[in-house]
Amino acid sequence: MGNKLVTAFITGAFFAFFLDFFFILGLFLNYIQAQDIDVYYNVLFADHQSYLVFFSLVAVFGYLFIFFPSAKIATIIFALSFALVNLSQIPSIGFSLGQMMFEKPNQVIKEGQYTYIGKTIYEGRSTIWFYEEELKKIIEIQKQDVK
Repeated sequence: MGNKLVTAFITGAFFAFFLDFFFILGLFLNYIQAQDIDVYYNVLFADHQSYLVFFSLVAVFGYLFIFFPSAKIATIIFALSFALVNLSQIPSIGFSLGQMMFEKPNQVIKEGQYTYIGKTIYEGRSTIWFYEEELKKIIEIQKQDVK
């Protein structure tokens, strides 16, 4: 039984990472790169990994592929999940998902003597990409400079 649990965990982790990879790829291509945000895919993947969702998927797919009696149903569920996740590859959907996950509207940021009003497009580890309404463009602000 212990061997089966380990196998279920590894199998579930493989399928969960597979789905996660394609979901984040859609966000990266259709939101991050579309706005010329200078963030590597690996950083985006690591920083926005939802552990609750990931371990839930590990449990579900581990159970489906190792313990569930019908491999055909497990495969159909995974195929539907894969199709759903890959909707992020469609530019308009990927962009909208990126907006929902990363954008913060109605923000005021003070950097030194400057005050910017607009929306946060993406907040990285050390940089904030901010759409400044008055300038009508995306500017990069270093987090250590923000008051």
